[in-house]
Amino acid sequence: MKKIQVLKAAFFRVLILLIMICASSCKKNNSIENTLKKNEAFTKNEEEETIAFFFIETANVGKTIISKSQIAQQKSSDNSIVVLGKNIERHQNQLLQEITELANKKLIIISEINATHRRDTYELITANPRDFNRVYLNSMKECLEQQIKLLETVSKETNDKIILKLVLKYLPEQFDLLRETERITNKKN
Repeated sequence: MKKIQVLKAAFFRVLILLIMICASSCKKNNSIENTLKKNEAFTKNEEEETIAFFFIETANVGKTIISKSQIAQQKSSDNSIVVLGKNIERHQNQLLQEITELANKKLIIISEINATHRRDTYELITANPRDFNRVYLNSMKECLEQQIKLLETVSKETNDKIILKLVLKYLPEQFDLLRETERITNKKN
């Protein structure tokens, strides 16, 4: 009986020793994780996420606008819409180029995530000639408003001087294009 008690005591000592070793090794792993979490190179703050979202969304909307403007230049028989399409395409190509360059500098990869762009573009392609101009102008108005909202939102949520300079450069032009689109829409109605 005494042997059993000695064996039990030895067993519990070994068990407690193993638990202590495991617990201390877990603390070491947690300290490594905590060090990595505290290291600025491995963390993202809210502003960086906002900027990344802005680059990706603005580029995707810009690509949509470019595609639709190219279609309008090919399908529309109205000269004012063809000219508007060329102006919008030129403006969006400049914006897309700057967005891509800035994103590359900040190591942000812009990939096309926007599948609705394809559906909207398909609807524009398949619109009958009689309704094409109206469909294009309404679609362009929505896209420009979306891009204006993105520019306004990022300007409120970041202090990045390069982003703010980009917003100051392109936001007035976006409003001009939107006004021109609305003017042509009102003229057609």
